[in-house]
Amino acid sequence: MKRSRLRVNNDLRYEVDDRIPRPLALVLGAQLGALALNGVVLLPTIVFRAAGAEELVMWAVFASVLACGVAAVLQGARVRRLGAGYALTHVSSAIFIAVCVEALIQGGPGLLATLVVISAVAQGVLSARLSLLHRVLTPIVTGTVIMLLPVTVMPILFDMLNELPPGAPAHAGPVSAAVTISAILGIALKAKGTLRIWAPAAGIVAGSLVSGFFGSYDTTSVADAAWFGIPDGRPPGLDLGFGPPFWTLLPAFLFVALVGTTKSVAVTVAAQRVSWRRSRALDFRAVQRAVAAEGAGNLLAGLAGAMPNTINGNGVATIEVTGVAARSVGVAAGLVFLVLAFLPKALALLLAIPAGVVAASIAVVLATLFAVGMREVASSMGANPRNGLIAGVSFWTGVAFEFDMIFPAFFAEFAGGLFGNGLTTGGLVALLLTALSVRRKSQFRGKLDVAELPRIKQFMRRFAASNDLEAALGRLDAATEETLLTLMQTRDETDGAEEVPGTARRELLLTAREEDGEAVLEFRVGAAGSGEINVEDHLAWLGDQIRVARVEHEISLRLLRHLASSVRHRQYHDMDILTLHVSAAAPHGS
Repeated sequence: MKRSRLRVNNDLRYEVDDRIPRPLALVLGAQLGALALNGVVLLPTIVFRAAGAEELVMWAVFASVLACGVAAVLQGARVRRLGAGYALTHVSSAIFIAVCVEALIQGGPGLLATLVVISAVAQGVLSARLSLLHRVLTPIVTGTVIMLLPVTVMPILFDMLNELPPGAPAHAGPVSAAVTISAILGIALKAKGTLRIWAPAAGIVAGSLVSGFFGSYDTTSVADAAWFGIPDGRPPGLDLGFGPPFWTLLPAFLFVALVGTTKSVAVTVAAQRVSWRRSRALDFRAVQRAVAAEGAGNLLAGLAGAMPNTINGNGVATIEVTGVAARSVGVAAGLVFLVLAFLPKALALLLAIPAGVVAASIAVVLATLFAVGMREVASSMGANPRNGLIAGVSFWTGVAFEFDMIFPAFFAEFAGGLFGNGLTTGGLVALLLTALSVRRKSQFRGKLDVAELPRIKQFMRRFAASNDLEAALGRLDAATEETLLTLMQTRDETDGAEEVPGTARRELLLTAREEDGEAVLEFRVGAAGSGEINVEDHLAWLGDQIRVARVEHEISLRLLRHLASSVRHRQYHDMDILTLHVSAAAPHGS
């Protein structure tokens, strides 16, 4: 938490928890689903055709729509530990294309199903222990990945702009795209109130009408499609032979699942940033639930015979454009997918929208996502000057690999072409550089109890002496004492804090490291240590007509705000982590 004015998003019409009329939620969900549908359908079509499995394409598309629909409902509805509770849709995962094609070629749909199921289980395990990666999944990593998302998708969209059906005039594509873009921008930039909500839908309708005028809208496929039914085929079942192809491809699937999880963390962080009018601390429990729901969606996809899916960044961008973040819209989008899976004619109606119109609408919406990533990176630049270097190197490495600028002949074959994707490469570089930048630290283990203060002060003296921070010792002692009291008091104020089996309720791990002349203190306690109360939010809201439950707690918070130059509180299901930066001098403006 920095000494800065709270950001207030006055353009947000509906917050994530706002109740909106069901008919409005359904129509907005259909709009959100239409923007994601191309990503759900196109990639499994590419994968199965590239592997020579033409006969499985329609089933794979059906299974993908079904799995993405279930995942979107879970994300919005938040069923226990599944779902972020935000309006997040799912699409087929582009970073899995290469490994999925290889799995189909080497072992068929049974091998693909097995590998997808195992990677989904790995995602579920990772979501439960996401707190272990808190040192590397930083705002710099998530912000860089968000910035790379539109960079990796835009080339595909630009290629789609040039797609025209046979017999259509050459100018049909540019005119349709121009009308689509103009309608979306005109409404998004100039309209006020409710009208702004419909900017993407209006652009798609306007572009489709122009395409229909030029004969580019394929009505034949709509007429030929059945009203109700499912395509021929069935789930392939799991290949449990575990032969050489399985062991060859398993590391690649697990690695891509890790990269995909990093991207999903970034998108969920971005969703939280844009879904509230008033800025607040990130809830990493929501991030854990989002990854768990993605794992559940991928488990369903694997069992059904589809490729993996992932959280769609377009949902975040759509919130920026429409000003609607209500989670019910995400649930409605998932329900629309589930209905479309069994209504081939309705699915064909949406799929018949010309590729240029779809690409133009998504490109405009997705452009805002780059700005969201920039804000995330900029928010952490002041905390550590090295963050700018990490973000810059990682971003431009991703761009270079995405457009084959670095030894393309070599990396086209290296690791099965895995590094040909800029998101994978840039995200991996960001993770690696962040891990390398972690400094040596000292550790103290004890209990979340005031009786530990003498031992903690001894630990602080040893740390200060070994890191030339004796001048800050007084502030370190005071900061650690107030932090310990704050954590204990917030726990006492929490009613019904969620129990986590196997979690030590009052175990405390305190780590300390030196960074640019400051001491960085990190307090880790069991999940019941601070419950639902976020210290970072309370510090930000002090003096803003918001009072804490007890006077002594407010005093501790005010002292802590005076002693620390920054405070960050990350809450996970299995752990709470409170990080302080403490310098010898009083923080500027405190």
